[in-house]
Amino acid sequence: MNSHTCLGAFLKARRAQLTPRECGLPAGSGRRVAGLRREEVARLAAISVDYYTRLEQGRVRASAPVLAALTRALRLDEDQQSYLYELAGRSDDRPRRRRPAQRLRPAMRRLLDQLTHTPALVLGKRLDVLAWNQAAVALYTDFSAVPPDRRNYVRLLFSDPAVRGMHRNWEHDARDALAALRMEAAADPEDPHLARLVGELAAEDPDFGPWWAEHRVVTAAYGTKRYRHPLVGDLTLDCDTWASPDGSGQRLMALTAEPGSPSHDALRILGSWTARQPARDTAEGGTPR
Repeated sequence: MNSHTCLGAFLKARRAQLTPRECGLPAGSGRRVAGLRREEVARLAAISVDYYTRLEQGRVRASAPVLAALTRALRLDEDQQSYLYELAGRSDDRPRRRRPAQRLRPAMRRLLDQLTHTPALVLGKRLDVLAWNQAAVALYTDFSAVPPDRRNYVRLLFSDPAVRGMHRNWEHDARDALAALRMEAAADPEDPHLARLVGELAAEDPDFGPWWAEHRVVTAAYGTKRYRHPLVGDLTLDCDTWASPDGSGQRLMALTAEPGSPSHDALRILGSWTARQPARDTAEGGTPR
């Protein structure tokens, strides 16, 4: 079965799933087919019945405007729309939906609150810092004092003197962060917020541009971080990240140390020095998109 035939089969199956009432059409009486008739779909999409019939029969290639009209007529969701354009061989013509604001998942907030002695962050798209716990504040910085549109892990790593200075292997960690950001760029190359982030950092830091141009990528979800903290000295921490299963792009990043090690003791000391204030997230001050 070729792609045009598959497209026709999908259109036929989809119209069978809809009712005239759902689409604002009179139900009528004596209907012999389930769902919508071909002429009803054609009317909703403002195309001829003959043209739509040939689409279902796989005898004509759909244009981008027709696909957009069929998306509305057949009330396709995001996944169905993507499938329609893929079958039609017009993935590049698919309209880009408006990027919704990133909203912290409640389950991620609960996880952060339960990790009382473990520094943890929730990272979103472009490695934006969406939320944190008090242990992360003690280790890194007071994220609530950073403007929401600048709460980005890579931006802080390159432009915040305190965050940058605490990395004992800063170049290694910075290049790894850039490689992870490159993976984000591949997933959404037309993201204007990512383009602005890259442009600003390339202008601010002489290393960023050449490293970004290397196109190095990494998908590792774990590693070792070596820090030099102004209060507790050197720490060697295991860094692990877990992706949310809902496709939101959010991931939990946690830093732990071997029990009984000097780094483990240092984390507990940091925790004891941290004021017991409720952690905050970007929802309180505007969420980056």
